Amino acid sequence: MMWPRRIWNDVWSSFWFLPSVIVLMCMVFAVVMIDAGAMASDKFLAQWPRLFGAGATGAQALMSTIASSMMSVVGVTFSVVLVALALASSQYTSRILRNFIHSRTTQAILGIFAGNFVYCLIVIRAIRSGDEGAFVPNLAVFMGVAFAIGSVGVLIFFIHHIASSIQASAIISSVATETISAIDKLFPQRLGQEPGEDADDPPQQTPPELKWHAVPARGSGYIQSVDHDALLQVARELRTIVRMERAIGEFAVEETALVSVALAGPPNRQTVTALQAAFSIYCYRTVEQDVGFGIRQLVDVALKALSPGVNDVSTAITCVDYLTAILSRLATRQLPSPHRYDDGDLRVIAKGPSFEGLLTEACDQIRSSASGNVAIMSRMLGALQTIGSLTTRPDRRRALSEQVDLIDELSGRTLQAIHDRSKMDEHLAHARSALKNVPSLE
Repeated sequence: MMWPRRIWNDVWSSFWFLPSVIVLMCMVFAVVMIDAGAMASDKFLAQWPRLFGAGATGAQALMSTIASSMMSVVGVTFSVVLVALALASSQYTSRILRNFIHSRTTQAILGIFAGNFVYCLIVIRAIRSGDEGAFVPNLAVFMGVAFAIGSVGVLIFFIHHIASSIQASAIISSVATETISAIDKLFPQRLGQEPGEDADDPPQQTPPELKWHAVPARGSGYIQSVDHDALLQVARELRTIVRMERAIGEFAVEETALVSVALAGPPNRQTVTALQAAFSIYCYRTVEQDVGFGIRQLVDVALKALSPGVNDVSTAITCVDYLTAILSRLATRQLPSPHRYDDGDLRVIAKGPSFEGLLTEACDQIRSSASGNVAIMSRMLGALQTIGSLTTRPDRRRALSEQVDLIDELSGRTLQAIHDRSKMDEHLAHARSALKNVPSLE
C-alpha cells in the first residue's frame, strides 16, 4: 500500500512536524526541571544566589518577559519566512518553494522559539507565591534564562541563514544536491567499462487468448511513486503481464488508463484495487522517485532567468552548470530495464526514465530560450563535452552529439556578428571532436 508511506512522507517533510516535536520536548524538559528543582536542596542552590536567588514575584515577571519576547520573535520569524517564500517564488519559480518549506534548519529554529515560549508558560504555572507555601523552581527558571540567551544567538543565525538561502546559487545547489541523492538511491549500479548500447530484451508476445484490460486511475494528479514490487506480485499471482501506461512524474487523469493487465476477461475488483494501490498520486511532483522533476526545477529557474523581464544570464549559467553535474552522474549509471521478469517469464512492462529523455528535458527549452546568447550556448557545449567524457555508450554519446547539432543550427540562425559566429564554430569543433573520440574510463 502506497498511501501509508505517502502520509508518513507528507508528515515527515511537513513544515509543522519538527517544530511540534521540539515543542513537546521542551514541555517534557520543563516538567523535568521543575521536579528537579523541587528535589534539589535549598542550601545547595543558595550557594549561587545570583543564579538561583529569584523570588516568586521576580521569577514570574522574568518568565513572563521571556515568554512574551519569544512569541514576538516567532511572529517575526514567520514573517521573514513568508517574505523569503514570496521573493523566491517571484524571482525564480514556485516549484522551489518546497525546498524552503522542507528546510530542517528553518523548522528547527521555529521549534526552538516556540518551545522556549511553551517552556516559560509551564514554569510560570508552577511558581507559587504567598504564605500558604511559596514554591520557586529556581533550576527551571535558570534554564529558561539560559534558553533565552541562546535564542538570541539562534535569531542571529536565522537571519544569516535566510539571507544565504535566498541566493540563486544556494537554491540551485540545493535542488541539484537533492536530485543527485535521488539518482544515487534509484540507480546505484554503475556502468563500469561496458561499451555497448542500452540493450534490452525484446518483450515476449502476449498469448492470443489474452487481451489488454485497462485499470483506471482513482483520481487526477501527478504520479509521485510506484511500488514495482506490488505490480510484480500481482502479475505473478495472475501469471500474466502488467504494463504501466503512465510513468512516475506524468499526470494521470481520473478514469483514464493507469496500468493495463493481460487477461482473458476483465480483472476483478481485488486486482483493480491492488494495481491502483501501487501508484501514489498527488497534486504535485516530488524528487524521491522522479529525477526528472529535479531537472525540471533547474530548467524553470534558467528559463525565468533568460526571460526578457529578468535577463539574468549568470543565474542561467549556474543552472546549466548544475544540470551538467546531474547528467554527469546519470551518464555513469545503469538505468533499469522496463521489462521485469520472474523465473524467465515477462511479468511487468514498466515506464521509466531514459538518459536521452532526461537529456532532452534538460537542454531543449534552455536552448530555445538562448537565441543569440553566446554565453549560454558556449556553456551548454562545454556541458555536453563534460558529460560525454564520462560515458562510452554509443547511444548516449549519439544523443549528446544530436544536442551539439541542434546548438549549431540555433547559432547559425541567430548569431549575426562574425566574431560571435567564429567563436561558436570553435566551441562546436571542440565539442564534436570530444564526442567523436571515445574516452578511456580506466
